[in-house]
Amino acid sequence: MRGRQRDTFDVFCGVAAGAADTVAVFAGFLLAVWIRFDSGWIEVLKGHPPRMMYVYAAGIITLLYVFLFRVLGLYARPQDGHFTDKVPRIVRACGIGTLLATALAFAIQNEPPFSRLVAGIAFGTVTALVLIERNILFQLERHWAKHQAGKRGVIIVGAGALAAHLKDTLQSEPRHRARVLGFLRTGSEDFDAAIPDGERLGTLADLPALLDSRPIDEVIVANPSAIAHEHLVDLIIEAERHMARFLMVPDVFRLLTTKVDVHSVGDISLLAMGRWPLDYFWNRLAKRLEDVAGAMVGLLLGGPFILAAALLVRRTSPGPAFFRQQRCGENGRPFTLFKLRTMIENAEAETGPVWTSPDDPRRTRLGAFLRRWNIDELPQFWNVLRGDMSLVGPRPERPEFVEQFREHIGRYMSRHVSRPGITGWAQINGLRGQTDLRERIRYDLWYLENWSLSLDFKILARTLFARTNAY
Repeated sequence: MRGRQRDTFDVFCGVAAGAADTVAVFAGFLLAVWIRFDSGWIEVLKGHPPRMMYVYAAGIITLLYVFLFRVLGLYARPQDGHFTDKVPRIVRACGIGTLLATALAFAIQNEPPFSRLVAGIAFGTVTALVLIERNILFQLERHWAKHQAGKRGVIIVGAGALAAHLKDTLQSEPRHRARVLGFLRTGSEDFDAAIPDGERLGTLADLPALLDSRPIDEVIVANPSAIAHEHLVDLIIEAERHMARFLMVPDVFRLLTTKVDVHSVGDISLLAMGRWPLDYFWNRLAKRLEDVAGAMVGLLLGGPFILAAALLVRRTSPGPAFFRQQRCGENGRPFTLFKLRTMIENAEAETGPVWTSPDDPRRTRLGAFLRRWNIDELPQFWNVLRGDMSLVGPRPERPEFVEQFREHIGRYMSRHVSRPGITGWAQINGLRGQTDLRERIRYDLWYLENWSLSLDFKILARTLFARTNAY
């Protein structure tokens, strides 16, 4: 009965994070005080509290920060993903902490009052130090976890390719510390070839005996559609009886939003798909402001690279430097997308519209390099500024492919509810080019369901390092 017990490793990592945050926040505020009064960089006027008052205040504010971090879930373990995924939450938490600390300082009405400039500087110094120590801890946790045996015993209910992939995913992230004990068939399905014979533990009927005979912390159902509803309820109760955590991979809703609206007509309740975050005016406005600001910065910084690349394209192969192509945008409306040309002129004259493939013979030598480093996409900042595209969103597809896919892939057109993006959640996870289209749509819809500015910033940060399937 270990399922409800907390792993001491996770507890230790959470405590270590709290201790490190305490040091970083306290040091950040003292550094801000030093910059304001003792560095000589800023003119010091009379009428400020003595330095020890700032030290006492820094101690109180540090406790406030750590409590805030706890409330915002920054000590939850285990961690997974990339450190860049955590940056927006940490920055937001530091921003909220600085606002609360400033409000507290003014509420005290100290005479002489605390310096407002210290609060502004502290946001930068505290955030910088917390990000540095958090990144160090993140890497250390991963290193420590790799050298410890898996502690969470997991049984996977399901025997197909998804179940096998689930095992690989669990065990590829050492901080989960998961040890897959085996798989159970849900019915007449055969075990996938990737599942070793030693991990084929029988059928769903064998689960109670397994729960009785060995310590199992988690039961994960990978194929719930193959289990009758009443049996699924029994399975949940059985797992709970043995204090094992129950998890389930969505089946019918794999390509559907998890957000549901409830409507009433008389005494009848109706379920409807929830509204997308970008259906709301203020969210759309925030995203558009993000796009305009980002596109202007992108054109300013990327302009020299675009110009240099365009000159090289003209010198190394016949044809124009820029490539124009029709794509489908928001609500399926067509627009002209701009890219640096990476293929020979009239590359589709004989084949018609086709996707790019690895080692595509139509690419120029320079074009392969531009694609590898995503430089060919830089002119699309102009599309963003014009309002055709967004910085982040599902990649726009060609009208010929849209007409083909909309007939055969469920909810394909839902990805057109907002502007397409230069980069996206699917792209940074390697789903571009000749990859599984259904999986790509699933990632696109997840992004649209869970959109936030912080998610956009995370995707933009990871785009700098995302080159998988960039051909």
